[in-house]
Amino acid sequence: MNTKVWKVDKYVDNLENNPQVVDAADLLRRNEVVALPTETVYGLGGNAESDEAVAKIYEAKGRPGDNPLIIHIAEREQLTRFVAEVPVMAETLMDAFWPGPLTIIFKMKEGVLSEKATAGLETVAVRMPDHPVALSLLKTCGLPIAAPSANSSGKPSPTTAEHVLEDLNGKIAGVVDGGATGVGVESTVVDCTAAIPVILRPGGVTKEQLEAVVGEVHVDAALTDETARPKAPGMKYRHYAPNAPLFMVSGSAAFLQGLIEEKRAEGLRVGVLTTEENVSKYEADLVLGCGRRAELETVAAALYDTLRRFNQENVDVIFSEMFPSTGVGSAIMNRLQKAAGNKLIIE
Repeated sequence: MNTKVWKVDKYVDNLENNPQVVDAADLLRRNEVVALPTETVYGLGGNAESDEAVAKIYEAKGRPGDNPLIIHIAEREQLTRFVAEVPVMAETLMDAFWPGPLTIIFKMKEGVLSEKATAGLETVAVRMPDHPVALSLLKTCGLPIAAPSANSSGKPSPTTAEHVLEDLNGKIAGVVDGGATGVGVESTVVDCTAAIPVILRPGGVTKEQLEAVVGEVHVDAALTDETARPKAPGMKYRHYAPNAPLFMVSGSAAFLQGLIEEKRAEGLRVGVLTTEENVSKYEADLVLGCGRRAELETVAAALYDTLRRFNQENVDVIFSEMFPSTGVGSAIMNRLQKAAGNKLIIE
């Protein structure tokens, strides 16, 4: 398959009439799959009402069929087509965070969306991306679009069109190149089907931000239960993993350096994931500064690109520093835990 690439400037006005956006929207209406930029990561979009289109998403990614997809919309009015009810708390969250990196779980109307998109669940995950190219494409095609991250299943999510092509060139109809994404980690997923909202996946909107708007917010215990049936994307299976085994390290810089020296003595190429402030503390085959520890938003934005850079340098093992689990740090640690398969070394 020849994968088209359309470069679209997100700062240009009237994007709905952009010929490249119109071309990509036409392919979506024909049940092809197209990668599109969002403010979090690139998504692999397909018509959420079509079994054919959703099957192509799973096939291109190599994604397990029991892992549900997020539905992307451009206008809140679209919810009435496939959502059974919109609770007041969901309205409040949408007012505060849509468009933006927040996915909300609703009770679903039967018989509208492809069952493949919802993995047979009675609920549906929906978000409105905060990216002008994505919104224009969604408005132009007029469809609810199922869109997981546009990468091979289990690998680091893509934050540039180049990342998408590394994994999916020749497997999908096209890529809308809207430049690098901003947030860098996926959306926060919140279940609004119960009396108190529950975070099912930490992401670009923090628990603290949610609580400032709706009060009490719970965090689902299934985030750490690999045997639980997923209510939302990112709750099951290994994700975000580079090619080399990744270990999280809790301890001093001297302790981590000792781990590096042990592996190098075995003849292995060792990579270290740290922050810009700490790069000079380590001597290894590849030391990468992933944002600034003082500004965790920069770590989140750089995380997936950094994991992919380890692949490019063919390291044999990677050691990663830990990060605070507050604010966006919760999302960072969630992704690192998934990437490492929960492998942790403690001093």
